[in-house]
Amino acid sequence: MTDAAAPLVPDAPPHPADRGFARADPGGAAYAALDLGTNNCRLLVAAPTGSGFRVVDSFSRIVRLGEGLATSGRLAEAAMDRAAAALAACAEKLARRPVRRLEAVATEACRRAANGPAFLARVTAETGLRLRVISAREEAELAMESCAPLLEPEDRRALLFDIGGGSTEIAWMRVPPGGAFPELIGYVSLPLGVVTLAERAGRDCFTESGFFEVVDEVTAYLAEFDRVHCIGQEIRAGGVRLMGTSGTVTTLAGVAMALPRYRRPLVDGKTLDCEAADLALGDLFALGRKGLAEHPCVGPDRVEFVLPGCAVYAAIRRVWPTPRLTVADRGLREGMLTRMMRADRAPRRRTR
Repeated sequence: MTDAAAPLVPDAPPHPADRGFARADPGGAAYAALDLGTNNCRLLVAAPTGSGFRVVDSFSRIVRLGEGLATSGRLAEAAMDRAAAALAACAEKLARRPVRRLEAVATEACRRAANGPAFLARVTAETGLRLRVISAREEAELAMESCAPLLEPEDRRALLFDIGGGSTEIAWMRVPPGGAFPELIGYVSLPLGVVTLAERAGRDCFTESGFFEVVDEVTAYLAEFDRVHCIGQEIRAGGVRLMGTSGTVTTLAGVAMALPRYRRPLVDGKTLDCEAADLALGDLFALGRKGLAEHPCVGPDRVEFVLPGCAVYAAIRRVWPTPRLTVADRGLREGMLTRMMRADRAPRRRTR
């Protein structure tokens, strides 16, 4: 395969709208959101309910699309093959289940890679899926969209972090009184995620000195954002909710809650004392590589990524020491679904 965009040959699969899995059932209830990240490929199909939506199908696979990207600036052939195979599986699922609307996005790996556009052209040619590369700001906004229902009436501000594979997004929000939707007043995208850190410092993160070197590096980025928005000052004044959405924080929650196996309904929306989350971090660090692989909330596929993610979390706790952490097992896909459903519920303006 070359780096040039693949030509759309006559027998290439058609666009999703033509092959039966996007808008093929305009009267149906299902919506689909697909997120191709630096580490994972995820699909969520859901039907709206009175209070939100009900998941009817899902797909998740670790593809490590960003493998080697930090050093080469390009997506590797093997990584693209893995991601393309996962996207083909998503396309097959969608072909069997027509949906009202489909939104498909790609994030940091495709934003940064020189051959990202060529890879997405290949995906369209092979699967019919057309993925839109979203900005870091939109990524933060979608995470905010999905996590907004977890806010409480007493919250004045909220600080939401999403530790991804290739980057970490921080969203600083103002929460209007009366239950109005929160306003994004500041965001930052750090070029540090669990994949990029694992490739560069993953082995070092299993040592105390290496772990805290990563914490110090992330802290420097966060301190600059804090100086601009005076977040620490707002935290001291009270009414600031710290929220986290990522595999790192859900793992910390599972360990803190001593779950025999991970269960999303028990974790999503759970508010932990930060001291309990900090103790869970210490427990994970003490397990070592073998113990992490055997842990029911981690497993062998995520061994290399847990401690780099924990280092990012530790930096967030250092800069913004709040007493509690709200854990969200939701993110871009849920945000996309919420947006699509809200747009379809909104009354359409009549035009002449």
